[in-house]
Amino acid sequence: MCLVPKQAPDFTTKAVLGDNSVGELTLSAYKGKYVLLFFYPLDFTFVCPSELIAFDKKLDEFKARSCEVIGVSVDSEFTHLAWKNTPRNQGGVGMLRYPMVADITKNISRAYGVLLGDAVALRGLFLIDRDGVVRHQIVNDLPLGRSVDEALRMLDALQHFEAHGEVCPANWRRGEAAMAPTAEGVAQYLAEHA
Repeated sequence: MCLVPKQAPDFTTKAVLGDNSVGELTLSAYKGKYVLLFFYPLDFTFVCPSELIAFDKKLDEFKARSCEVIGVSVDSEFTHLAWKNTPRNQGGVGMLRYPMVADITKNISRAYGVLLGDAVALRGLFLIDRDGVVRHQIVNDLPLGRSVDEALRMLDALQHFEAHGEVCPANWRRGEAAMAPTAEGVAQYLAEHA
């Protein structure tokens, strides 16, 4: 199921917030900001903590780009809180600074097309623009961890396109040359960078 370039399915549910308080989180309340919404299978598992901690380590870079990071799994808010309160050297994730959404009903995972066998979410990642439109998505199988740097690169590419109208070629990085979305622009870029 591809959600690009559709409106991101909205939801309101319980979440453990960055300060460890439990509250309601509504996706549409983030309109006006970019959102990196990522799904992971379960708390207290194996690949998941490496991803959640990696997103937290780069959180300042996302926030500097006006992007909020939100994690989602089919666990309850109580399990999220227990995992955050478990030290990292004992299998926990520690004090993550972004919200962890409780999708106990699995309705959010289902709406985003990442629910596997009505049990857990695949590793789905959705980049949502300021208007609530999904601009990028990637879904990995359970054993395959994601690249946080690639998620940042995609955010940079989207913001570059929005600011300059230029498209970003393969392996483009912020600060590098992009190209005009014309035959001439592509030809010029390839002549200079082939």
